[in-house]
Amino acid sequence: MLGCKCFNWSRITISAPTESDTSFSLPAPLPQCPQGEGFASGRINLGEIEVSKISKFEFIWSSNLPQNSRERVSFYKPVGIPDGFSSLGHYCQFNDHPLRGSVLVAREVASEPEAAHVSSPVNSLALCKPLDFTLVWSSDEGSEGNYEGCSFFWLPQPPEGYKCLGFLVTNTPQKPKLDEVRCIRADLTDKCEPYRLILNTSSRLSSFPFQVWRTRPCHRGMLSRGVSVGTFFCSSYWITGEELNISCLKNLNPRLHAMPNLEQIHALIKHYGPTVFFHPDEVYLPSSVSWFFEKGALLYKTGDVIGEAIDSIGSNLPGGGTNDGEFWIDLPSDNRRKSVKCGNLESAKLYIHVKPALGGTSTDIAMWVFCPFNGPATLKVGIMNVSLSKIGQHVGDWEHFTLRICNFTGELWSIYFSQHSGGEWVDAYDLEYIEGNKAIIYSSKSGHASFPHPGIYIQGSDKLGIGIRNDAFGSKFFLDSSTHYELVAAEYLGDGVVTEPCWLQFMREWGPKIVYDSRTELDKIIKRLPVMFRYSVENIFNKLPLELYGEAGPTGPKEKNNWVGDERG
Repeated sequence: MLGCKCFNWSRITISAPTESDTSFSLPAPLPQCPQGEGFASGRINLGEIEVSKISKFEFIWSSNLPQNSRERVSFYKPVGIPDGFSSLGHYCQFNDHPLRGSVLVAREVASEPEAAHVSSPVNSLALCKPLDFTLVWSSDEGSEGNYEGCSFFWLPQPPEGYKCLGFLVTNTPQKPKLDEVRCIRADLTDKCEPYRLILNTSSRLSSFPFQVWRTRPCHRGMLSRGVSVGTFFCSSYWITGEELNISCLKNLNPRLHAMPNLEQIHALIKHYGPTVFFHPDEVYLPSSVSWFFEKGALLYKTGDVIGEAIDSIGSNLPGGGTNDGEFWIDLPSDNRRKSVKCGNLESAKLYIHVKPALGGTSTDIAMWVFCPFNGPATLKVGIMNVSLSKIGQHVGDWEHFTLRICNFTGELWSIYFSQHSGGEWVDAYDLEYIEGNKAIIYSSKSGHASFPHPGIYIQGSDKLGIGIRNDAFGSKFFLDSSTHYELVAAEYLGDGVVTEPCWLQFMREWGPKIVYDSRTELDKIIKRLPVMFRYSVENIFNKLPLELYGEAGPTGPKEKNNWVGDERG
């Protein structure tokens, strides 16, 4: 089952991850990056505190509860903490995943000069011990001192002006020692939110379910400073949207010294750059932007009947501003139109945007691929496949996937697979690899959505098996991003380090608005279906994005929300 913000995705043929209780390592050793300031050095300065990542754990308890037997979760405490550093909370994960998580530990350091503008309370330590612990939930009260198989969840109680960043778990009712965890001064923290539900069960002590969630900073994106700690949030009452009683960290060091420099960026791309495989029957392949322009792409302005030729670098495109609908790009109007639709794989490349993530403790390498044309969609209704003709077609298709690199180690942590209006993060242990640490991306037929495994994915699927097909399989058509790429933006490096191409500043649509009535087309299709399917199909059509209807061409990468913000998964 694949998660998506806007739709329910299901895969007909799947390649499930191997269950394992061991730790995970990438297929090949980590890259030997050129020397730099703080990238892959193991520790990151956040201003008044320094953090290190711990990936070694000691098992505490597993949720082997009858009502939750299918998704059991284990809880761990970090071990091997470097001298001078302190734990901020415990870690948990599903039992059927390789043990590959991490939590941050922290120590106090002198503020760097660049962070001197950040006001801090006089004589206030950055870290301190909690005053006490509050029992949040217990799996069992035990009997006559026998607590085998029991668990107790504790929330640290911070002094005034401090925040706790995680919970502790014990297998006896005795409170943890006060020096087992540290709280952080409130001005060095940021708000966090529950992200994914990990455990949901009932307690004998309460009629409400006990829930355990992963957490992430509330504010994310390349301009946000929230730092994920890796701890979990738990509660014995329903979450109703109020602020959590734990926080995440905040990077108050303006230098973001753990981000890779230019040489390190190129080394990472060459080491981790995935290979994108297109469907064996793909008609609408990618091309470079310059090839698209050179082959006759035209710029139109509202009121103009004849389009203007675009030069090879797009210097005559209007740049900046917002998508006001005044300009758009279209295919050539002459006999080259049909051939340009099919793209040119030989010229194609990945356009790369590198940006800070999670307060500069991770690096996101967003890889954008351009296709001159997006093909029509196919509707699956039970065992029937219905071609949607014009529906789904549009000129100019921008798709992307994003590599998240851990700045502590330089390790590939996960990849975001963009799938039309949504997408999903996939951990490195659930990826397929083709050469060393280079993952495989499967691009779906006609629509170019990206997936981690081959198969047929259904967008909008319900119990009747109804939805838009996304067929993703390997073939002789592929694009190696480790060699065929162009770095187009890395704002954090400063002005002049990476020159953004002219076409990147074009914030309008890369395709014209449609000239046919999509609603009429849909009604014709619905009327041809058996009565029992009509209502479900109509509901799915009503939820699909406008781009799939082809009612407007897509905008370019820089106009997308995830250019500055975080991915939607």
